[in-house]
Amino acid sequence: MKKDNTMKAKLTIVALTVMLAACNAPDNVESGLSATHVPVVSQTSYVFDAAAPGGALAQDEAARLDNWFESLGLGYGDSIYVEGSDGPARGQVAAVAGQYGLLVSEGAPVTQGALVPGSVRVIVSRAEANVPGCPDWSRPSQPDFNNKTSVNYGCGVNGALAMQVANAQDLVHGRAGASAGDGATAAKAINMYRSWPLTGVIDGQTRRPLKAVDATTSEEK
Repeated sequence: MKKDNTMKAKLTIVALTVMLAACNAPDNVESGLSATHVPVVSQTSYVFDAAAPGGALAQDEAARLDNWFESLGLGYGDSIYVEGSDGPARGQVAAVAGQYGLLVSEGAPVTQGALVPGSVRVIVSRAEANVPGCPDWSRPSQPDFNNKTSVNYGCGVNGALAMQVANAQDLVHGRAGASAGDGATAAKAINMYRSWPLTGVIDGQTRRPLKAVDATTSEEK
C-alpha cells in the first residue's frame, strides 16, 4: 500500500512538471501583455545624378532637381546627401533643398552604381514605419482556453502610431531633450495654423505660401 502511494506521488510530480514545462513552452509567447505587432522602420534611398562640370550644376539641372524633389513629395523626416562634389554644386543643391525646409546632411549612404566623372549624386534617404501582418485574424479571439494575447493585439494603436509619426527615425532612437522648454518650438504649430488656413474650409480656396510669422509672438510681421 505504501509502495502504491509513493508511485502515485511520483506520477503527480511528473504531471505537474509537464504542466509547468508546457506553460514555459515557446508556443505560449503570447501569454504576456506585450504587443504582438510592433512598428517596423524601413529605410529607402532615392538617387539623382546631376551633371556638374567643373563642380557646379549645369544649366537647368537645378530645375530638374527641384522637379525630382517635388515628385518624391520631399518633406520633414527626409535626409538629403550630396556625393562627389568639391565645388559649388553642394551649395546649389542646398539652395534647392532649402525651398522644402530641409538641409543637406554630412556623409552619404552607400548606393549602387559608380558616379560618372563631372556629375554629382543627390541622395534622399527616407524612413517609413509600418506594422507588418496587420490586421491579423489568423486565430479566433474566443474561445481561448490558453489565455493567450490576441494575435491582432497591437495592430490598432501601433498601426496608428506608425501612420502618424512625422519622422519614422524617432521610433528607432528618439531625440535628446532640451535642458529647458522652448516656447518657440511649442508655439510653432499654432503659428502655422494661424498663418496657413486649412484647405477645403472655403470653397475654391487654394494653398498659399506661409506668411512670415515671428515664433516668439503671435503677431504677424
